[in-house]
Amino acid sequence: MRPTSFRISRRRLLAGAALLAPLAVLRHGRAQSADPFTLGVASGCPRPDRVVLWTRLAPQPLEGGGMPDQSVPVEWEVAADERFERIVRRGTFDAVPAHGHTVHAEPAGLEPGRPYWYRFRAMGTESPVGRTRTAAAAGAPLERFRFAFASCQMYEHGYFSAYRHMAADELDLVVHLGDYIYEMSWGRRHVRRHNAAIPTELWEFRDRWALYKSDPDLRAAHAAAPWVAIWDDHEVANDYTGDRSPRMADPEQFLRVRAAAYQCYWEHMPLPMAAAPSGSAMRIYDRYRFGDMLDLTLLDDRQYRSHPPCGGGRTSTTADCSERGDAARTMLGAEQERWFAERMADAQGRWTIVAQQTLMAELDRKAGEGKSFWMDGWDGHPAARERLLGAIAAGRPANPVVISGDVHAFWAADLKQDFDDPASPTLASEIVGTSISSQGPSESTIRTGLAENPHIRYARGDKRGYVRMTLEKGSARADLFAVDDPFEADSAVSPLAAFAIEDGRPGVVPI
Repeated sequence: MRPTSFRISRRRLLAGAALLAPLAVLRHGRAQSADPFTLGVASGCPRPDRVVLWTRLAPQPLEGGGMPDQSVPVEWEVAADERFERIVRRGTFDAVPAHGHTVHAEPAGLEPGRPYWYRFRAMGTESPVGRTRTAAAAGAPLERFRFAFASCQMYEHGYFSAYRHMAADELDLVVHLGDYIYEMSWGRRHVRRHNAAIPTELWEFRDRWALYKSDPDLRAAHAAAPWVAIWDDHEVANDYTGDRSPRMADPEQFLRVRAAAYQCYWEHMPLPMAAAPSGSAMRIYDRYRFGDMLDLTLLDDRQYRSHPPCGGGRTSTTADCSERGDAARTMLGAEQERWFAERMADAQGRWTIVAQQTLMAELDRKAGEGKSFWMDGWDGHPAARERLLGAIAAGRPANPVVISGDVHAFWAADLKQDFDDPASPTLASEIVGTSISSQGPSESTIRTGLAENPHIRYARGDKRGYVRMTLEKGSARADLFAVDDPFEADSAVSPLAAFAIEDGRPGVVPI
């Protein structure tokens, strides 16, 4: 049965009708699509009493959005049932041109730990319906919590079939670990194309984000469950570090690009209004709690990090050097490091998940004598990694597990106090998800990684997909799912491998 229609005030109805006339023709003189909800709906940042509801009005999504240069009222509703017979919250959000006509509604006063359904209405059109879920109240007993994590969805490298499987999986949460868009083209066998050159201006980033959100499987995953997310580098520029991009010599010019990219990230993700960037700065690190089961900590290892050591730059691997071990080098910055240590000390969940961008375990990439590292990751900042793992050891949170992305391969590892000593205590477990579509490393890289690093328990670089984690009282399970063929839009997704982490025993165990 079709959901009941919105009840809109006469004032809002007249205001919406007045907007239809200027929308009849695009600024480029082309006919306008009637549907402003081409980019779908999303929810995120779940707390026990609230979530963020997102959409963007974009009847011509790949041509600047196609909206007039004026604000547009958007009605939103939240229901306790999917037929919208029990509407519990409703309101109006003014979508403004300065924010790309995005909506970041924040219904409060919701019940903890339960599903809700939501929808929008604007310009005489009703949006698709999304499903979300509030976080369970702090300390509330949970028998199970199931979430998926993903990263690295290069539009040109393949279809986002993994998200179709994820959308059907009845998840409590989706965690995205970065590289939601790619600003550049690279790789082989492109099955679809970017819509423009590398973006540097706000409107160019908006069109790139709209292109990615045009994928129906990605929209389905957003509509199926609440998301939390962090960025990596490609949302801004490949391998950027702090205020420096390998592609731009002028830091001031790059920070202008970073400001546009950060604004566009905030505009297109289900983030609260308070999270909007201030110029080229935006805080994304945060902590979420889900009953007595999970403390989820999100980190930002791009905005504050030191520049690559040893002349690392954009090269894939670099020989070791004394600069790499400098104690002043950082991935998180001093303020975030202090914040992280405090979060580890006051963690309360049975499982402590640390969500961050890239492989944390040391990965010597050189076969035989000597060592070689990829300096754009944690291996370029070993003192910072030692401080992070030291904060976990000192805080003693229950069952710490690091989840990671970025490297386009599945990895499972034990995070050691001393990676050079196989007998060293394991401080935490790490599960790395492969990319949604981005092409992966060579087979030789995988073989060398397994041979030279005994704390690495598993690696697979030829598959695209995601990881689903199921947390229970006695153990956590990580299921690795792989797309059969990323070059087929309707590809199936199949189980690839699974690992267990036992309560009170850090380290990954194959199932």
